[in-house]
Amino acid sequence: MADRESDVLARLAPGVASVDADAWDRLSSGDPFLSHAFLSALEDSGSVGLSTGWSPAPILVDEEGTLVAAAPAYLKGHSQGEYVFDHGWAEAWQNAGGQYYPKLQIAVPFTPVPGPRLLGHRPQQLLAAAEAVVVQNGLSSAHITFVDEAGAMECERRGWLIRLGIQYHWFNRGYVSFDDFLARLSSRKRKAIRKEREAAQEGLEIRALRGGEIGPAEWDAMWDFYQDTGSRKWGQPYLTREFFDLIGERMGDQLLLFLAFRDGRPIAGALNIVGEDTLYGRYWGCTEEVRFLHFELSYYRAVEWTCQYGLKTVQAGAQGEHKIARGYEPVVTRSAHFIPNRSFREAVADFVETERAAILNEVEWLRQDLPYRSSSSP
Repeated sequence: MADRESDVLARLAPGVASVDADAWDRLSSGDPFLSHAFLSALEDSGSVGLSTGWSPAPILVDEEGTLVAAAPAYLKGHSQGEYVFDHGWAEAWQNAGGQYYPKLQIAVPFTPVPGPRLLGHRPQQLLAAAEAVVVQNGLSSAHITFVDEAGAMECERRGWLIRLGIQYHWFNRGYVSFDDFLARLSSRKRKAIRKEREAAQEGLEIRALRGGEIGPAEWDAMWDFYQDTGSRKWGQPYLTREFFDLIGERMGDQLLLFLAFRDGRPIAGALNIVGEDTLYGRYWGCTEEVRFLHFELSYYRAVEWTCQYGLKTVQAGAQGEHKIARGYEPVVTRSAHFIPNRSFREAVADFVETERAAILNEVEWLRQDLPYRSSSSP
């Protein structure tokens, strides 16, 4: 398809796996979730595909035979696995006689991690191509979830609606140990965290495994944990067992697994992805309920590891106001939405504007509950 703003051509590919890995990774800026390894593992493992309601359709822009821009895009037959909820929009559009699905989704599937979504130096061409896909195929809408601020600004230039959300991230402000971090907290919060960690670790051995240290037995255990969490939260897990094997093969030391053992038997685990300056907590689960063990493996171990290795941030996934008491801070996330139908767009715009004010007020309110000592508040 031709971009109406220039002679540059955009095209849809059948999947990221069909794109040259080096060409794609030159555009991904080192983001592990945008890497060819991660996205192709989703496709090759069957975690995404036509039967899942996530049909890969990455948007590519070539210039003189070189890939200069790309967006990880999917044709979606539902709204599952996105973490930005538009079920109410779908219901309203369908009640009005429209067909909301399929829709175009620019995203990292099942991954509520903010970052670039318009890769390379042609963001406007990518957006124009997304709009053309929607209009030419009579789709209801296009959505870009967890887009970074720069990408959101590019979307605003074209009149896309910008929706806000809240996540909770931990920031390393020069700490070299977990005790350094605790020293910044109020006495009451510091004591509470220490008691939680003691209770979580009692009778258990906790190991940190990275890259090649994670073998088939550890992946089998993590799969069991993931299935337990997925079945309780979503009804069925999004990822296949093969996905874990493939990222183990392809992502190496970018993978960090915390496992808890009782009498030599793994009972809980938390899988993290190591970025350039951020530790991303992704999948957690257990086969034995232990009080505070979720906090220990998913939050405290991540903070401890980040201090030890000098990373700047921990992102521990979507939602969770309980993270505030543990030193994680509220941050604003963004999504962008293109809706060509004028009346439908106006209705959604009213909702997004009202929601935006509530989100910003909530962030200010949440910051008042941060556990840091007032003399050293972030």
